Amino acid sequence: MVALAHPDYVVVPWRSTLLMWAVALIPIVINIFARRILGPIEVAAGIMHVVFLPVTIAVFVILATRNTNEFVWNTFVSLGGWSNSGVAYSVGLLGVITPLAGVDGVIHMAEEVKNAKTVVPRSMIYGTLINGVLAFSYLVAVLYCMGNYEEALLSPTGFPIITIAYQATGSLPATFVLMAMGMLPGWIALFNGLASVTRLAWAFARDNGLPFSDFFARVDPRFKIPIRALFLVASCIVALSFIQIGSSTAFNAILSLSTLGLYISYLIPLWLLVYKRVTAPLDIPQGTFSLGKWGLPVNLLAILFATYFVIFLPFPPQVPVTGDNMQYAGPVLGFVMLFAIGDWIVRGRHKWEGPTVSLRAYGRD
Repeated sequence: MVALAHPDYVVVPWRSTLLMWAVALIPIVINIFARRILGPIEVAAGIMHVVFLPVTIAVFVILATRNTNEFVWNTFVSLGGWSNSGVAYSVGLLGVITPLAGVDGVIHMAEEVKNAKTVVPRSMIYGTLINGVLAFSYLVAVLYCMGNYEEALLSPTGFPIITIAYQATGSLPATFVLMAMGMLPGWIALFNGLASVTRLAWAFARDNGLPFSDFFARVDPRFKIPIRALFLVASCIVALSFIQIGSSTAFNAILSLSTLGLYISYLIPLWLLVYKRVTAPLDIPQGTFSLGKWGLPVNLLAILFATYFVIFLPFPPQVPVTGDNMQYAGPVLGFVMLFAIGDWIVRGRHKWEGPTVSLRAYGRD
C-alpha cells in the first residue's frame, strides 16, 4: 500500500521482515498476558470476517466497471507458460484451497473446549461452509470487477488485489480501507492461530514427540500456559522471517509448504480410517458426532481431492523453470521429512509411546 501511494518507494526485503515481527508481536503478548480475552477477540474477528467481506463485495459491485459474463465464465487465461490447460488450472489451485485449509486448527484447542466431541467437528464443518461460500462470492465479484487484469498483475505493489481495489474505487483512502478490512480479521486470527499451534507443540512434546520434549512440555506455574512451547513457535516465526531477506521465492515456498503439509497430514488419518472401516469397522469407537452411512463416501471423496492437491501443489507456477520461479515446497518438505525420520531413528523410537492422557503437574523446572 505504501508502494501504491508513493510510486517512487522501493520495497526492500528487510523492512518486510521488520513488519512481520511487528505483526506477530501483539499476538504473542496477548497469548502470554491476556489469554482470557482470546475468546472475545476471536468472536470479534469472526463478526468482522462475515461483515467486512460482503461490504467489500458491495463496494466492488457498486463502483467498479463490469466485465462481461463471457469473460467471467467462459474465458481461460494462463500466464504461467503451461501448454496444457488442465495442468495450468491445477497449478493455480494453491490460492483457491488455502482459505479452506487449516480446518484442523480447532482440534488443537480441544482440551480447552467444552463438549469438544460435538463442538469441534461442528465448528470444522460450519467454518468450511461459511468460508467456502464467502470465498466463492468474493471470487466472482472480483472477476466481474477486476478491470484490466494485466495491469493488476504488473502492479508495483506486488499484490494484484490492491490494484484491483484502486481501479474500482479510484481513491487511495478507499483502497486502504478495503485492504484493512481484509487484513484485520486475518491478523486477529493469528492470535488464536498462535495459541492453537502452541498447544499442538506442547501436546506433542508431552508425548515425547519433539526433541527436548521434557523442556517444552512444561506449563508455566505463573501464567498457566505452555510458555516454553509458545516461545518455540514464536522463535520459528522470527527465524523464518529472515528467509525473505535473502529470497522472497524461498519464503513463499515456505508459505505454500504449510498448505502442502496440511493436506498430507489429512491424508494419513483418512487412509487409516478407511482401512479400519473395511477391515474392522466394529473397532472404530463411536463418538457423539457421526456422519452415519455417509462417512465412508465422504472419506473416499476427501482422499481423492487431497491426493489431487498434493500432486499439483509442488508444481512450479511458471515454465520454463528457473531458480527464481522454482517451487521449493517439495524439496523443503523432503528435507523436513528426512529430519523427522532421522530424529525418529536416533531418539523418537526410544521414547515415543503414543498419545498420553495423563496430566502433568505444574513445575518450575
